[in-house]
Amino acid sequence: MVPNLRPSIDRRQALQTVACGFGHLALAGLAQQASAATNPLSPKLGHHAARAKRVIFLFMAGGVSQIDSFDYKPTLDKHDGQMREFDDARTLAKTGKIVQHRVMKSLWKFRQHGESGRWASELFPHTAEHVDDMCFIHSMHTEGVAHGPATLFLHTGSTNFIRPSMGAWISYGLGTESQNLPGFVSICPAIANGGPRNFGTAFLPPVYQGTAIGRAGIPAAEARVKYLSNERLSSAEQRERFDLLQALNAEQIARHAGDTEMQAVLDSFELGFRMQNHAPTIFDLSQESKETQTLYGIGDKTTDDFGRQCLMARRLAESGVRYIQVNYSDNSANPAWDQHSNMPKHADHAKAVDLPIAGLLTDLKQRGLLEDTIVWWGGEFGRTPYAEKNGTGRDHNPGGFTSWLAGGGVKPGIAYGETDEFGHHAVQDKVHMHDLHATILHQLGLNHERLTYNFAGRNFRLTDVAGRVVEDILV
Repeated sequence: MVPNLRPSIDRRQALQTVACGFGHLALAGLAQQASAATNPLSPKLGHHAARAKRVIFLFMAGGVSQIDSFDYKPTLDKHDGQMREFDDARTLAKTGKIVQHRVMKSLWKFRQHGESGRWASELFPHTAEHVDDMCFIHSMHTEGVAHGPATLFLHTGSTNFIRPSMGAWISYGLGTESQNLPGFVSICPAIANGGPRNFGTAFLPPVYQGTAIGRAGIPAAEARVKYLSNERLSSAEQRERFDLLQALNAEQIARHAGDTEMQAVLDSFELGFRMQNHAPTIFDLSQESKETQTLYGIGDKTTDDFGRQCLMARRLAESGVRYIQVNYSDNSANPAWDQHSNMPKHADHAKAVDLPIAGLLTDLKQRGLLEDTIVWWGGEFGRTPYAEKNGTGRDHNPGGFTSWLAGGGVKPGIAYGETDEFGHHAVQDKVHMHDLHATILHQLGLNHERLTYNFAGRNFRLTDVAGRVVEDILV
């Protein structure tokens, strides 16, 4: 028997049904627009097509010595121990004159790595295995000769004024991919050298402020959002109470129209409620396999702490957080990498971060996340090529140092820019911190000159009135 192939509905019914479907789609679109209008963290379009969706910033507080890590300078070996004059901003600030200092060669041997032949010292053997994925910028220079001003400048583009942090600008410009997690997270930040200003919003609406997870000086294993769960009440009871509180709060908002701080508090309540069902699993690293934990150095006394931060960063990245800062720091005025009189201490810090950083790059690449994630490594400045006070350490050097980027449409396996033969001043293809900010924003789809906010009668931006996109390092 031939089956009846006649449709069960006629053309008129079909058109009516489809029309309802179009209506449903239109309604959904309007609802999404309404949500974006009322929720400042809803995803937003950038100024142009983006190559990257997110940033993981590995902040090495205190200033890693570029000439002991990735900027190989054989001239230092030749002149080791000699007294020479150095035109140094920090010395000039202290003494008002150019003085002689003793040249000090690197304490660690360098060799070339990968198909690209990039140089790296024995301080970073695991990270060096990934040089073919990295873009080294050897010509960085910045503002500020002390940790406080230079750290603020790195985070906010200003050495002394209260300005929004880079993560806050990105959240303001793009919103967040996840409505159940913050758009900007800072893992284990320090309370010194800028403290909360390094993840603050200044005059931007408070909703864009970074969420601090843990703090420097406390083990990363204890870094979590507290009080996310309530074992005494069921989910339905919590939802009922929360809805009542939000209704009462809405009445307060109606009486104080335009109070952005109060609105930000209410938004944080809403986000906190949604996080109850999502954040606990994100921060539960025990869900990762033993192999993955070992990849990051978790379980080893030396690498466990920073390894946990890096793995947490990867989990946040794949869950939709736009900007994640991983802090290797402490809460002293002279943070981690600040070796004025004990350069061998650099080795201890390198051992703590080297394997976790390599693990992060490996993990991101295996998961396909490195393609649209920018990994940014660096500190607020570098170190001098001479021994400070003729001793065994190096002083601050904002005039020439190294940062590196990986992923997110940045050219892999290249070195860009140069310092002089001693590794002191950036001399070729110089990249200012404003330029690096502009370039990272560009990869995220944001024009640094158009990402502005009007405050006190003028438009402000992260890069102030400077900055350029370093096109030569982009794919």
